[in-house]
Amino acid sequence: MSEDTAFPKLIKTGRPATRPMDFAFGEDASRSVDQGHLSELSPAFERRSVVHPGRALPHRISVGLKRLWRNAPSMILEEEAHGHGFLFVPVVVGAGAACWFSLPQDPAFLPFFVAFLACTIIAAITRHQFGMARIIPVAAALFLGGMMLAELETWRQSTVVLDSPVTTELTGVVERREIDANGRWRYLVRVGRTANPEIRRPPERVSLLARARHESAETGETISGRVRISPPSGPALPGLNDFAFSSYFDGIGAVGFFYGVPNKEAGPALPRAWIAEFESGLFDLRSAIASHIRETVPGDAGAFAAAIVTDERRAISKETTEALRLSGLAHIVAISGLNMALAAGIFFVGVRTVLSFFPGFAQAYPVKKIAAAGALVMATAYYLISGFGVSAERAYIMMAVMLVAVFFDRPSISLRNVALSALIIIAVSPSEILGPSFQMSFAATAALVAGYALWKNRSKKHDPEPLQIRHPVVTPVLASWKFIAGILATTLIGSTSTAIFSVEHFHRIATYGGLAANLAAMPIISFVVMPAGLVGMLLVPFGLDAPFLKLMGLGLEAVISIARHVAAWGGDAGIGRQHPWFLPVSTAGFLLLTLLRSRLRLVGIPLVAAALLFSWHERSKPLPDILVAEDGTMIAVIGREGIATNRTRPPDFIYGQWKRALLLGDPIKPDVSSARDKPPDGKPEERRELTQAEIETARSRIRQVPAGHFVCEPRVFCGVKTSGGTNIASVEDSRYAGAACDAAHIIIAPRARFDHCRSGALMINGNALRKTGALEISLHGAADIRQWTIRPAMAGHDRPWSRHRHYDWRNKMFASALPEPLRQLINGNGG
Repeated sequence: MSEDTAFPKLIKTGRPATRPMDFAFGEDASRSVDQGHLSELSPAFERRSVVHPGRALPHRISVGLKRLWRNAPSMILEEEAHGHGFLFVPVVVGAGAACWFSLPQDPAFLPFFVAFLACTIIAAITRHQFGMARIIPVAAALFLGGMMLAELETWRQSTVVLDSPVTTELTGVVERREIDANGRWRYLVRVGRTANPEIRRPPERVSLLARARHESAETGETISGRVRISPPSGPALPGLNDFAFSSYFDGIGAVGFFYGVPNKEAGPALPRAWIAEFESGLFDLRSAIASHIRETVPGDAGAFAAAIVTDERRAISKETTEALRLSGLAHIVAISGLNMALAAGIFFVGVRTVLSFFPGFAQAYPVKKIAAAGALVMATAYYLISGFGVSAERAYIMMAVMLVAVFFDRPSISLRNVALSALIIIAVSPSEILGPSFQMSFAATAALVAGYALWKNRSKKHDPEPLQIRHPVVTPVLASWKFIAGILATTLIGSTSTAIFSVEHFHRIATYGGLAANLAAMPIISFVVMPAGLVGMLLVPFGLDAPFLKLMGLGLEAVISIARHVAAWGGDAGIGRQHPWFLPVSTAGFLLLTLLRSRLRLVGIPLVAAALLFSWHERSKPLPDILVAEDGTMIAVIGREGIATNRTRPPDFIYGQWKRALLLGDPIKPDVSSARDKPPDGKPEERRELTQAEIETARSRIRQVPAGHFVCEPRVFCGVKTSGGTNIASVEDSRYAGAACDAAHIIIAPRARFDHCRSGALMINGNALRKTGALEISLHGAADIRQWTIRPAMAGHDRPWSRHRHYDWRNKMFASALPEPLRQLINGNGG
């Protein structure tokens, strides 16, 4: 018998096991055998201890992994005995929902539903079994249940998304409104009708920006005007955020702006359900409160205060928003767990303190539960005026669960409450699990609660020695140190736990700046901003709120100053786009490290290490040669000289994402020809036939474009040559698409009506880009088209939030076929 099989057998021959962990190894195992067996075990220990010094560490790791693997069943039983199995219920359900949303095609409902019923029946039959025989059916049923929830939410929304940009006359009812830092109003409008042209497949709701100064429309009023609306943006690059996904589940089918001032339509308001009337009243109250705060406290401080109270964030200037982001203080703006916990906690402590001044009442009634009930009412009111944002909803559910736990004398701060809150949100809105707000919030909360539990257990095992020195000066210093240490520990845990998701979604990670900013700002938020804001809001009905709101504004001015000072340090580092497996693997490792209490949690360490290897592998890949935006209006060529674009001022919304994802520098601007270099008539926009001389001139100029930077004819075409000699033409005037086909190797022409070039050049028109989304083109240093590869952002995806890309409004049908050369390059088969 080998040593590895004999060793556990000898251990099991010791004293009878009284608990699962009696079959553990190492120190626990030595306690499980009597002294008479030590002589039998000693040869094994001697053989295992003779190890070459150079192989000591790998050998220890190997032995540790073997022991961990052998102990896994007993550790699973221990975790289950402590009730930690429930902590993984929202994890498995959420994984099922995330898997369903990530599929490229809509799966059939019936097979998954039958499998869900079968797993549920098996789980019910094996509920009295132990170990994996009971865990596997339950996990499978929960996973499939998460997929069912995701499909039900998608069916419930059924948002109609606009298929292509259009300019039209639109009339609709204002459902929500919000002002930005420049005084411009953004309206959420329920579409009534469209005209000139009439949209055959109109969205139900659109988000419209009114850039002209005007008297704002109230919620419930009917407005009309000439608008330019477009579908929500897709990913700026493959693997980045798809804004159409969140818009679909928010019920928004298009975004755009008014030409000029929107007109208010006279006449009676359209009838609405009582729920819609109630919601409209809440949004009116929210808007009135935000306006009152901004009038009382002017500037960014007032906009910041209004954002903390009502979640209206657009009024904060871009400079302040960017400073808060760079300094790691952006989490204060959103109504998140921090804001809700501070508001409810201050109210809870305040009510309990006031009631404690009445000893007779405090002895006769449960003061703690009364304070919890008051805090729950206050948190509910806070949520109702917050605009029902995702972060506010999550924070409210978590706070409500914790306060309700007080009614039943249960621990209010526990991982079970965090898991229950997550399960409620996933059941109601499974799509939230893919958003950074959900992931970062619950990661930070779970890590903080787990850290608190670890510290609490450590304190129980090691009683601190009483302080020998007691002095009026020493005691406040120690109390201040404990407070600072608490903020430091909280910031470190929160920053570390959210780093995974910050890297995945924002491609950046905060370094020393975030720690310093939170250490300086959090005392101001905790002791000045939130108490003053809470008291001020309670005194608004009596007209006594101004002093407290101004005090809140002073505190927020200090926070903004801290944010700008720390942001100037440049304390965040760019990480770039991550490997597709980085997030799931690192999240699995993080959850094991956070939610488990036995040594089984150490399995999370190699998972996190594997995620870091995935990240390194992604960064080691060569950059693509050409980037194409989803509308084809912006193109970038990456070469030895840097990155060149065809736009003098690239839109920051797109280029900012490219820059963060691929760690690019500032773009090289194109050379724009002067007016005398235009075609003879100087009016390329006129729809007339081009002369042969104009076509030959265009061919010649496209063939002679330089390498490394674009040369552009305004409103006609731009051209550039790669270091490998490949000519690229961006054609704005579709009349020049044919000439570009004759002179260039790659043509991006959004308005071209044909999708093949007779010359064999690669044509990418607007119809193809609608189906593929943004493109990354890699030439691999070759001039042969058969060696090129194209990576699309959306090709192959046919989901409800992306199906609008395949709709042909002329033929009133969905068509997903791509031109053959483009399809072959996308599939890696060559042109």
